[in-house]
Amino acid sequence: MNLFKILISLLLGLVPIFAWPIDVLEFNCKRTENGYIEEYDMKITLAAGTQKAKVYLDNRDLDQSDDYGKQVVKSVTLARPNIVIAIEASFEPENLMGVVYPAGTVSTQITLDPVTGKLKKVEKIQGGILGETMGNGTYISEESCLLSKMPYKTQ
Repeated sequence: MNLFKILISLLLGLVPIFAWPIDVLEFNCKRTENGYIEEYDMKITLAAGTQKAKVYLDNRDLDQSDDYGKQVVKSVTLARPNIVIAIEASFEPENLMGVVYPAGTVSTQITLDPVTGKLKKVEKIQGGILGETMGNGTYISEESCLLSKMPYKTQ
């Protein structure tokens, strides 16, 4: 019986150690629009413990904030087989070459199937320079993203 208690105590003590590593997924992506091809790298680190999920495009953190606005990765969810990413952006009013644009928001939901490489992006634009130039509304696009490395854990 004492050996059983020692084994259980040892296993329960090691569980937090196994929770420390963060899962990382890396992709090579390609976007094609009007004959233009853009290739980029996407890295996703999943939430673990107190660290929130992060998304990087070409090593640029998508969580950004400055005088012009704010962009936040709200969530990264593994909804097998898909990865679902929610991003919220808000922009302050701005004056660009004498044209005044109102504040605006963009809500983006990305669904990525890592098996097929199909990435579907749904963007809802409201106001701001994007609303003025592209129009307010929902825009849907598709890209391809293939794993560039096997998923791994950081130390």
